[in-house]
Amino acid sequence: MTEIRITKIFHFEMAHALINYQGLCQNIHGHSYQLEVTVKGNIHYHEHTSKKGMVMDFSDLKDIVENEIIKHYDHTLILNTQTDPDLIQALKKNYKNISIVDYQPTSEQLLVDFAGKLQAKLPPYVSLYRLKLSETQNSFAEWVADDNK
Repeated sequence: MTEIRITKIFHFEMAHALINYQGLCQNIHGHSYQLEVTVKGNIHYHEHTSKKGMVMDFSDLKDIVENEIIKHYDHTLILNTQTDPDLIQALKKNYKNISIVDYQPTSEQLLVDFAGKLQAKLPPYVSLYRLKLSETQNSFAEWVADDNK
């Protein structure tokens, strides 16, 4: 058995505000995020003969992450459901990409959300191993499968 991990890196821009937070992040602000997605699998098990020797095709991983994460979060303002409804309505009148989530939109909570979405879409012979979300050059959060069993 030969288990290998592969990683693909994605970049997107997103804004958020942390409701009831005591500090600068209570204000709407944005980040240039970097998301590292690491999956693992046996290189001898692939559904397609032409892809034997791969954990999974990098382009297939890219398609999954683009469809499940990037197209929903890139250039989007993410707010918690506890945000003032009048503010949300005013923002929605003027801006298109606003998403309301039932959690505090921190890097940590975003990773929990991302992990669930990606795990549901990966092929059965591949498992999500790790997610790393950097919101600045020196600040990041990680989700690791072994820690979440």
